[in-house]
Amino acid sequence: VQLVESGGGLVQPGGSLRLSCVASAAIFHTTVMAWYRQAPGKEREWVARIIAGVVASYADSVKGRFTISQNDANNTMYLQMNSLNREDTAVYYCNANAVGIDSWGNGTLVTVSS
Repeated sequence: VQLVESGGGLVQPGGSLRLSCVASAAIFHTTVMAWYRQAPGKEREWVARIIAGVVASYADSVKGRFTISQNDANNTMYLQMNSLNREDTAVYYCNANAVGIDSWGNGTLVTVSS
């Protein structure tokens, strides 16, 4: 399955962005979908995951500020990011993980700066 992220950009501290991840197939009900990020000079880290469109979990660093969701009708997963701060600056990647599947998108860059 192919994944394509979009929605990144430059935003001021305290601002919001919504990232999208479009999957090339209808996989959400059988796949754990997740967002990861990689900041400059750091390792990739997990941000949020959603299972079967129902069970969501978040890294402590984004809990209460980010919301993961998905739309089965258009095979799209979202990450709503609010109250952004400079530490959220990173390339954000979506991931699909299931038996026989471990797919990554190419990432979308989020820069939080004034």
